[in-house]
Amino acid sequence: MKTTNLMIAVLSTTLLTSTALAQSTSYNNDEASGLYVGLNYGYLKVDGDNDFDDDDDAYQLALGYSFNSFIAIESSYIDFGSYGGNLANADTDGYTLGLKLSLPLSDDISLYAKGGQLWAETNYQVLTVNDSSDDEGLFGGIGISYKLTQDWSVKFDYTLYDNDLDIEQASDDIDEADFSTDLRHASVGIEYKF
Repeated sequence: MKTTNLMIAVLSTTLLTSTALAQSTSYNNDEASGLYVGLNYGYLKVDGDNDFDDDDDAYQLALGYSFNSFIAIESSYIDFGSYGGNLANADTDGYTLGLKLSLPLSDDISLYAKGGQLWAETNYQVLTVNDSSDDEGLFGGIGISYKLTQDWSVKFDYTLYDNDLDIEQASDDIDEADFSTDLRHASVGIEYKF
């Protein structure tokens, strides 16, 4: 299921890129290129195995570079917060690096798709055992951006992060100690372009 969702995100990104390149290039690419920073805050839905399902808030700090109106590379730090229940809970932080592809609809409004690599560290507690786990996964998302001024934009996006949790050290009694967790983040953010 996760592989299917990620494949859909990749295909959507490819379609968005093809459409963007086929569109008229009336947008000023010199003004579109450059370094930018962003901050996102929003609702996190954790779809996990067993007792790891939960809802929470999450925030993200981003740093990126736009090559033109269509293509950017972006890295970020994201704090997924704490989630879980009484028997099992976790706290996940991660770093991302990915490609962001935009489709300008006007001088002020753009649709975008993004995808790339997530590196995450999860501190967890299962029963009485505390430990941590590192994981690498993929992420994919879509969004819309609205330019408030030449430098400031507001954006709304939805991103799916794939995160697996290996808790083999927590208990020898657990037959399947790998928990698959989808972290779904719907957020609003601001972006400043230098």
